[in-house]
Amino acid sequence: MRLFSGGYLTCSSYRDLSRNRKSSNHRGQSIKAKEPSDPRGPFYYVGGANGAKIVISYCEDQGWQRLHDQHRHDYQLKWCEAKSRATYLHFREGQQLLYQIPNNTLLTTKIGLLSSLRDYERVSAKVNAPRLRRLKMEQFFPDTFRLDVREERELFFAQQNGVEGGEPGGCVWICKPSGMNQGRGIFLLKTPGDVADLRLRLEQQESSRSHGGRRAHVRPPQAYIAQRYVNNPLLLEGKKFDVRSYLLIACTDPYVVLFRHGYARLTCEPYDPRSDNLTAHLTNQCMQKKNPLYSLLKEDTVWSMEKLNDYVNDRYSVAKALPRDWITGDFARFMQRVVVQCFSAVKSKLDRKLGLFDLIGCDFLIDEEFKVWLLEMNCNPALHTNCGVLQDVVPRMLVETLDLTLEIFSKRLCGQPILPLASQRDFVLLYSAAAPLTCTSPPGGKRRTSRGVQRVLRGTSPQNTTTTTTTTPTRKHDPAPHHRRSLGNPNRAVTSHVSGKVSEEIGKDDTSNSKATKRELAPGGRPETLSRRASALPLKSPKPRVKPRLKKCSWPPAERSDRPKKLSISGGDQQRKRASATSPPTTRRLSEGTGGSPEERPGGSLTQHRQ
Repeated sequence: MRLFSGGYLTCSSYRDLSRNRKSSNHRGQSIKAKEPSDPRGPFYYVGGANGAKIVISYCEDQGWQRLHDQHRHDYQLKWCEAKSRATYLHFREGQQLLYQIPNNTLLTTKIGLLSSLRDYERVSAKVNAPRLRRLKMEQFFPDTFRLDVREERELFFAQQNGVEGGEPGGCVWICKPSGMNQGRGIFLLKTPGDVADLRLRLEQQESSRSHGGRRAHVRPPQAYIAQRYVNNPLLLEGKKFDVRSYLLIACTDPYVVLFRHGYARLTCEPYDPRSDNLTAHLTNQCMQKKNPLYSLLKEDTVWSMEKLNDYVNDRYSVAKALPRDWITGDFARFMQRVVVQCFSAVKSKLDRKLGLFDLIGCDFLIDEEFKVWLLEMNCNPALHTNCGVLQDVVPRMLVETLDLTLEIFSKRLCGQPILPLASQRDFVLLYSAAAPLTCTSPPGGKRRTSRGVQRVLRGTSPQNTTTTTTTTPTRKHDPAPHHRRSLGNPNRAVTSHVSGKVSEEIGKDDTSNSKATKRELAPGGRPETLSRRASALPLKSPKPRVKPRLKKCSWPPAERSDRPKKLSISGGDQQRKRASATSPPTTRRLSEGTGGSPEERPGGSLTQHRQ
C-alpha cells in the first residue's frame, strides 16, 4: 500500500545523535554514498537491529527507499529501538509514521505500570459504577513496593521484620530496576540477610545524595521495585515458563488497540526455587543465552501456543477440572481483560498524535492453581528469530502490525471508515474510539466531544441511557489537511459506556434521514442499543464553530460614552443627521467583510481567543 510522500525524521538515541554530529568527514562521505538513488521517495528509516530485517524487507516490498542519514527529516516511516528527543521534536503529525509513543513509560516501566494501575484503581473505586467490569490489582498483579519512596520502603522492610502484621522471612521477593529489560539488574531476596544488605545499601545511597552538595545534579541511581516472587509456577516438563503476548496501539487519534498472543518461553534447566542461578528463574531469551546448554536446547526454550494448549489439555484438563482448550479460551480472554484495564489506566495520559503507534510486549505467568499474573510490560519487545517457533510467530506478527498501522493511517487521512480492517488476521480488536479526540469517562461522568461537554446519565438498563448536552464549545483539533478531514464516518466503532464492549455502527452520514443499525463486534454478550447522541457524534459540527462568537461581535463597534462630544451641527447638515437617526442602524458581521483583515479590525482575530 503506497501512501503519500511526506517528510520524515530519523531514529537514534540522544547519545548517538551527539556522537554522530562529531563524526569525521569520511563517515559523512560514506553516508552520502548510501543515499537513495530516487530523490522522490517515499523513504523510511530503521535504527537498531531489533526486527530491522523484517521491517526493511517489508518497506522494500512497498517500493520505499531506505535512509541512512539520521539527520534527514523527509522519512515516511521511522522504526527505531531507542527514543530520541530530537525525533519527537521534528515529528510531523498527520504526515509521518513513528514507532513508540513518547510517554509509553506509563506502561513499559515497572514504576510507571505500578503507579498507573494504582491511580486507576483509586479513581475507579470512587465512581459508583456497578456495571464497570474492573479487576482488582491483587487479582492479577503481585504485591509490589516502590523502593525509591521512603514510606513504601520502610513499610516493606517493616513487613519483612515481622512488624505491621508481616511474617518474618515469609516469602521470596524479586527486585527489578524500573527502566531496564532483558533481565538486567534483577536479583532475589531469599533470606533476612539479603533484606538487611539491601536496606543498608539503599540507606547509603540516600545519605550520599543528601550530603552530595553541588554533586546533587549527578544522575541518581536506577529506581527499584520489590515484587513478591511467584514461587509455585506451573511447570512444563519440570521447567518454568511464562507467556509473551503483544499489545498493539495501532493509532492514537482515534485510539485503535489490538491484542495478540505470542508464545511460551521456557528455561533451559529444571526449576529449583532454591537455586541462585538467575537463568532458572528468568525465562527471557537474553538470560537463557547465558546458559552453556542453550545452543543445544534453544528449540525447546520456546513453545507455540498450540503446543502449550495441547500440553495443558493432556496433563491438567482432568486433574485440575479445567475446560477443554483452557489456554486458547479462558486464559486468552483473561489476558485480554487485563490488557484492556492497563490501557484504560493510561489512555487519557498517553500522547495522542496521528502517526504515533506502539507495540508493547506483555509477560504473563501461570501458577500451580492456574491463576494468571501479569509480570511486566516492555517497550520495544524482542523481535529475534533464533528458533523455529520465533521464525513463524515474529515475522507474521510484525508484518500484520505494519499492515494494520498503514491501513488505519491511510483511512484516517482519506476520511474513510476505519472499521472493518482488511489486514486484520491474528490480532484481536480490544478498543476503538468512536471519533477522534473523544475521551470516554467512567459511567456517570463527563466526556468531551466535538459538540461540547456531555454528561452521560444512566438508568438500570442500556435502554434507559440518556444524555444531556451543554453548549460549551470545545476546541477541535484535526491534524489532517482541511480538504481531507472526515466529516462524519458512515461506519464507526462505538464503545459502549454501559458494558465497555466494542460495536460497529453501520449507516449513512449524520445528515442523512435513514436510520442506523448497530452490529456487535465483541464475542459473546447481548446486543446493545445506545443513544445516537451518546455513542456516535459526527467528527465535525454542521454549523460553523465560531458562529456563536460572530453573533456577539458586530461592526462598527458601539459608541463609547467617554469619548468627547461632537460640535453641534446647523442647517441642512442637522436635518440630514436627524433623518439618519430615525432609520435603524446597520450591523454587519465580521464574516461579511468590512475592509482589512480580522487582525486589523478592532478586537483582533477571533481565533486568538480559542486557547
